Amino acid sequence: MNFDQIAWFPLCVGLTAAGVVLSFLVMRRRGAGAGLRGLAWSLVPIAAYLTGALPAIWKMGTAVAGFVTGLVFSPMVWAGVGVAALSAVLFLVSGVLRRRGRAARPARSGRAASTATAASGARSAPASATAPTKPNPIPSRSAAPAADDDLADIEAILKRRGIN
Repeated sequence: MNFDQIAWFPLCVGLTAAGVVLSFLVMRRRGAGAGLRGLAWSLVPIAAYLTGALPAIWKMGTAVAGFVTGLVFSPMVWAGVGVAALSAVLFLVSGVLRRRGRAARPARSGRAASTATAASGARSAPASATAPTKPNPIPSRSAAPAADDDLADIEAILKRRGIN
């Protein structure tokens, strides 16, 4: 349908009149604020007609409708949407993997370096030589009972449930 084939003045006046009646009903039911907002929306069709904005609105509406129908009914467009979605998912996954890699590298490199140094030292050292050992720290008495109490509670719960 072409823009010139529609009688715009009667359509705009009819929409405005219907909106004014509905706004009056809304005002009686919900109050003056809601009624005035409805009246404001009701005046938009006649304002668009009087200002000459209807041809522009018509062109925008047909362009959006054409785009949507082209999107819905075109397999090529759906393939493009699928590829765009895949791209977005891959982008998000790569960000997560990069964040994990950065967080794990410093911790791994410190541990890996000390492990590699200890392992290479053990390999190169003669069998009769012993590597210096670090003295085991003496656990504090306040920390040990707290851990044992927690474990005892957990063990008691497991035993009550029949889990050994």
